[in-house]
Amino acid sequence: GIEGVSKEAAKSAAKSNQNAVQRVMTTLAEIFTPIIPALIVGGLILGFRNVLEGVHWSMLNGKSITEVSQFWAGINHFLWLPGEAIFHFLPVGIVWSVTRKMGTTQILGIVLGITLVSGRLTNAYEYAQAAKEQTVKFWDFGFFQLKAIGYQAQVIPAILAGLALSYLEIFWRKVVPEVLSMILVPFLALVPAVILAHTVLGPIGWTIGDWISQVVRAGLTGTFSWLFGAIFGAFYAPLVITGLHHMTNAIDSELIARFNGTGLWPMIALSNIAQGSAVLAVWWLTRKDEEQNQITVPSTISCYLGVTEPALFGVNLKYLYPFFAGMIGSSIAGLIATTYKVTSNAIGVGGLPGFIAIQPGSMAMFFVCMVVALVVPFVLTLLF
Repeated sequence: GIEGVSKEAAKSAAKSNQNAVQRVMTTLAEIFTPIIPALIVGGLILGFRNVLEGVHWSMLNGKSITEVSQFWAGINHFLWLPGEAIFHFLPVGIVWSVTRKMGTTQILGIVLGITLVSGRLTNAYEYAQAAKEQTVKFWDFGFFQLKAIGYQAQVIPAILAGLALSYLEIFWRKVVPEVLSMILVPFLALVPAVILAHTVLGPIGWTIGDWISQVVRAGLTGTFSWLFGAIFGAFYAPLVITGLHHMTNAIDSELIARFNGTGLWPMIALSNIAQGSAVLAVWWLTRKDEEQNQITVPSTISCYLGVTEPALFGVNLKYLYPFFAGMIGSSIAGLIATTYKVTSNAIGVGGLPGFIAIQPGSMAMFFVCMVVALVVPFVLTLLF
């Protein structure tokens, strides 16, 4: 009901009518919107790499493309460079975007983000193995030690660190005299933010991830695994938003070693497919909008190849109803998967080619689950 005002004024008026959950989602959207182009590029690259190295083709005697072709092996190896830059170093982009949104110094955000993913830290992907082998890096301050853990691809620690930096800078701007502001404010904002990130905010993210890991493991092996399948199928996509979904790799590896297969990874693949189908429905609804197609088409492709971040942050969270449609479809598929004990031999491509990693005895039922994950979110998105 407001006319003749600027876009920012209209947005401000709209925000005043939002509840707490909507404000949080709006903030997330504003943080991720500037980095959507990078997420789309990264999604396509990682999806392509999944096909090159993760799929074993019968026509190639059960080998992957990279195993039979040195050229494609080289391409696959080279493409990891931009893929790593986008996803492993995602906290750098997130912290920068937080400072951009908060109106604080963006270069300080970049520096803080780099401190979360520095090579001097134990890589987040290698932490579980490093902890087992007691090779985790640490800082020794004489009378106490502090673990030096990286937060590659982590979202929550990056957002919290960025907010801490921004609020510290805003506070010191008000307190420090203007004549000393250029010298003191950056120092008094950045250094405490780095300390907080590695002593409080980062460990909080790890603790949340550890709790989730324990719950997942108990759910898969418990009496009510079918119920766990429905719940995990629904809430895996929200885990991707937080970045905590990377913890499932360790659980999958342990299940494979202990039970010669994992029932968790098939549900992950189905969740990716379900979110992709929701985006596909959005594309169908907006197919005449060329600008929108630039987001929905590549997001759908990367989703079906196992990388959902572009779809989640670029489309589904923006409209919400396709996000929930994907969660519902994934929940139903997860319930079926755990009810019939669908199991995979290993962690494979988390999308449409994922059936290749499924154990032969589970293949038929996994195809049923795939149909559910393809059809239900598409239909529900149109319905919603």
